[in-house]
Amino acid sequence: MKKIFLLFTILSILSSCNDEDFDINRDPDSLSADGVGLSVELPSGIVGLAGAQGSYYALVGGFWSQYWTQSNASNQYKDVDEYSIGTNDYQNGWTAMYDALGDIRNVKKLAYQQENWNYYLIATTLEVQASQIMADFYDQIPYTEANNREILTPKFNTGQEVYDLMVSDMKDALSKDLSTSMGDNPGNDDFVFAGNMANWKAYANTLLLKLYLRQTEARPSIANAGITELLTSGVVFLNTDAALTQFENAPNRSNPLFESDRRQLNTQTNLRASTTMFSFFTENSDTRKSKFYEVGNALNQGDFNSLVAPTSIAVVHLEATTPVYFMSKEESLFLQAEALERYSAGAGAKEKYDAGVMAAFSKFGLSGASYVASSGAYEYPTAGTFNDKLKAIITQKWASGFPGNGFEMFFEQNRTGFPLISAVPQTDVAYVPGQFAYSVNGTTGGIFPKRMVFPNNVKTRNPNCPTLETVKIPVWWDAN
Repeated sequence: MKKIFLLFTILSILSSCNDEDFDINRDPDSLSADGVGLSVELPSGIVGLAGAQGSYYALVGGFWSQYWTQSNASNQYKDVDEYSIGTNDYQNGWTAMYDALGDIRNVKKLAYQQENWNYYLIATTLEVQASQIMADFYDQIPYTEANNREILTPKFNTGQEVYDLMVSDMKDALSKDLSTSMGDNPGNDDFVFAGNMANWKAYANTLLLKLYLRQTEARPSIANAGITELLTSGVVFLNTDAALTQFENAPNRSNPLFESDRRQLNTQTNLRASTTMFSFFTENSDTRKSKFYEVGNALNQGDFNSLVAPTSIAVVHLEATTPVYFMSKEESLFLQAEALERYSAGAGAKEKYDAGVMAAFSKFGLSGASYVASSGAYEYPTAGTFNDKLKAIITQKWASGFPGNGFEMFFEQNRTGFPLISAVPQTDVAYVPGQFAYSVNGTTGGIFPKRMVFPNNVKTRNPNCPTLETVKIPVWWDAN
């Protein structure tokens, strides 16, 4: 796969800042790690994370959450769609994410030394954001020894260890009294919230909630205790988007997925509408369908050898200015809805669910009011079983992750089993719209992917890299 952009977009966005204290002529990577200013290195870390998450992993996530499928008129992403990603694929994704973590962890280290608790909370939250994605894709990753200039071959922590460390780090950062923070305050260098620390604290709380919910099947007692503590302590959860929004419709300044798939490839029609999401929207007369896909029909998942005329298959709609969401408002609301159903007897869950659906429609300038109303297509199953309610929550979370957060929906499908997996191919009249379908050209014997494999540049350079596992092996929290 072609090397996806990162550096030019970082430099372009950094150059658009007007903060007098932010000297864009100083490349953070060329400075002493101990001498770089917090306001200089933080933007590089934020944009680096957005570039890695929003291009490499967003692309894979969109295939494996079945938002899109490979066109039958080209072959750019066949390896992803047929589940044959190997050690030579997505090496740059791993490198880009750990480059971003290098900046983020240096900000965290310096902020701790300076007792600058504002930057410390921001950096820790971003560190956990990036590490959670990597741990959920690869299971074992470097964490305790990662991004240490004195350790060239860091050890890999197990996935369970990484989760325990992330929870501990998140709690530590949240425990700091921000009113006693020393030194400069974040401002224009904070591309996410422009220094609004109440939003950062809410985002951190919600990220902690996600870490606990991800463990509901593997370690239910730990999930129960952690989420109950959050709910009873009255913490504030995120009620806005944690996102990078500064993209422009210009080369090297646009959304990473748009930039990599639309500007930098020879064809701009690789990604086509998957029958899975397309049929779900069609079945429910969901007005978002025209926002996700151009005019046309859908292609069955992985059917890139189809003889259907490519011109009849809808191209996925991407925009240059779409934000990269570290966590969207609707994801936060759906996380809260699930937590309330599991650990608070459902009190308030419907309200959070309804608000999440409404927010997901609002992203595209649409109203979701009729869908959550009585007898609406997405009415909350108040009288249903817990599984009925979980299915509704996770299904709407899945529908809300387009285009860049499909990896989160891939993780959630592996954790919860929703959307359900179809027992028949999508060509069968018994196929249920919206159910996941095994790739027509799948190479894993009917088993859906559960992880990514370690890239070759990690395996060959670090003797501590664990034994390679195939994409069929679940990560530690996946009990399905």
